[in-house]
Amino acid sequence: MQEILTTRFAPSPTGYLHIGGLRTALYSYLYARKNGGKFLLRIEDTDLKRNSKEATKAIIEAFKWCGLDYDGEVCYQSQRSAIYQQYIQKLLDEGKAYYCYMSKEELEELRKDQEAKKERPRYDGRYRDFKGTPPQGIKPVVRIKAPQNGIISFEDGVKGRVEFKAEDILDDFVIARSDGSVTYNFCVVIDDALMGVSDVIRGDDHLSNTPKQIVLYEALGFKIPNFFHVAMIHGEDGKKLSKRHGATDVMEYKQMGILPQALLNFLVRLGWGHNDDEIFSLEDLKKLFDPHHISKSASSYNFKKLEWLNAHYIKTLPFEEINSQLKGLGFDLSGVEKAGFLLDLLRERAKTLLDIINSAKSILETPKSYDEVAIAKFVNENNLALLKHFATSLNTQNKAKEFEEFSTQFLEQNEAKLKDLAQPLRIALTGTAISPSIFEVLEFLGVKECKERIEIFLQNRKQQ
Repeated sequence: MQEILTTRFAPSPTGYLHIGGLRTALYSYLYARKNGGKFLLRIEDTDLKRNSKEATKAIIEAFKWCGLDYDGEVCYQSQRSAIYQQYIQKLLDEGKAYYCYMSKEELEELRKDQEAKKERPRYDGRYRDFKGTPPQGIKPVVRIKAPQNGIISFEDGVKGRVEFKAEDILDDFVIARSDGSVTYNFCVVIDDALMGVSDVIRGDDHLSNTPKQIVLYEALGFKIPNFFHVAMIHGEDGKKLSKRHGATDVMEYKQMGILPQALLNFLVRLGWGHNDDEIFSLEDLKKLFDPHHISKSASSYNFKKLEWLNAHYIKTLPFEEINSQLKGLGFDLSGVEKAGFLLDLLRERAKTLLDIINSAKSILETPKSYDEVAIAKFVNENNLALLKHFATSLNTQNKAKEFEEFSTQFLEQNEAKLKDLAQPLRIALTGTAISPSIFEVLEFLGVKECKERIEIFLQNRKQQ
């Protein structure tokens, strides 16, 4: 029976999902979906002191927003402690692990001695073959019997062949603490093996964990998965991406008006490419993505590129999709008359959904205040009179083209230029000097609403 390609994303819920984690999840998701395999979500919540239920909820919420589905139920490590204990006991029974009764004081003394000799800090194996009577008052940890020499190697799907000298990187590391709780590397190996994970895609900050995990796979008789260690995302300054480089929590991007399609497209390109293509839908990626083509080099975060992609998707996604995302920001166009026309007015200039919301509000709502800087620049007694005359002259115009033709004739008759009318008109209708084509704004609002807003603006100017 052929093995089903299975990947997983396994975050620790100690904070919200950040974009580096989302990229790892995306790569894992795409590889599974391309191969008709399984993509699993596992929450590594064994550290009860640091875990947060809110963070777990936020991770699942971010997956939902991005449209990344997973197979089966979410797996929680905190519910699997009996399974881990069973395998700890198996290793003890087979002589592949042992109880270590070293006290904290002994360990500190050993570390100081090694530091003084400029040696690598490591456990010295003093209880590895211990047969005597256990010391009183010491709750032992459990350590794996790791190889003391030789090479641990594996073929990494991104980095190629990776080798570690056992004596340079390993000691008999702890797999169960003195309180009985198991360590990170042990949980990962048990879970990946029992969940059938065949391919592990993760950040290369986990590279140093891999030899330890290989030791555990071999001790337990489990098949070692294929590993892909992905280089980190750096800020534009070349340093590891952090909060100071901008919003890195996935759901902050939602609040900034970034579309999930744009964010996923942006993230997949931070380390992977297909020819010189820039635009990829999720469906495209499910067909094209191959983790063997991920770059070995760190990628550079560029917010302007994300904005460019976001503007592309704002221009091209259907009304229903855009409005669905607007609803998530508390703004709904579905009840607006000529909503599709309004969205098309706003798409061309918008970089984010917030641009659409702010521009839509300025058109939909009668201005309660006016941009005084714009008024000082564009409004004077002459064009106020021109604006008043324009309002009284409007009658049966309906389409943008009709408003444009009427305005051209009106300006000719009044020996004026478009700049004398357009900006004061924009300010009167929207409160600012920035809007889509003024003729399309006139079409959207209609003659009656335009006349009313111009009258309100003229009254406002009289009171100044």
